Amino acid sequence: MGHKHHGKSSAKFLDSDEILIELNLEGSETFMDAGCGDGYISISAIEKYLPEGVVYAVDIHEESMEGLKEYKNENDVENLFNIVGDITEGIHEIEDSSVDVILMINVFHGFKTSQKEDVVIDELKRLVNDDGKIAIVDFNPIEIPHGPPVDIKSSPERLCELFAKHGLEKVYLNDELGADYPNGKSHYMIIFKKE
Repeated sequence: MGHKHHGKSSAKFLDSDEILIELNLEGSETFMDAGCGDGYISISAIEKYLPEGVVYAVDIHEESMEGLKEYKNENDVENLFNIVGDITEGIHEIEDSSVDVILMINVFHGFKTSQKEDVVIDELKRLVNDDGKIAIVDFNPIEIPHGPPVDIKSSPERLCELFAKHGLEKVYLNDELGADYPNGKSHYMIIFKKE
């Protein structure tokens, strides 16, 4: 399985354990995999990190979630909820301030090109509870063989400025995630909380 974004998979260069360990999950959180693709992160979260938690797997592309639906049915998983939705229009199935941890992998850069970053940040802020965290994993702004062009990528510093405008402060940064390249690591994770 792989997290697919416009036909490309990040599972081959982003390990689910490497990412989920960074979140320090206790096991009973309500977790949202925003832009889940086929759900390799959601499945790993259910199986290893959230035995008593709830996982919302959200993606705009219903067809990319087919494998996740099969996994849920074949394994009789009751704490996984698949939601087809566009975060820029709001995820109305999830109540305000009801999510402990939101994780968005290789998705946020797409909102830069569509000029919907502010709309998305507002929706993430609506969903996360007052003590919750919003974790963004995205491409470091360097030239590497995969991913979007450098001018579409955002630095962690740029995201700090964007999220700060919405009352969200950086509480953690790891800019050494993913695959190794001569000019650096492919990804970073940045975590925000409400101020």
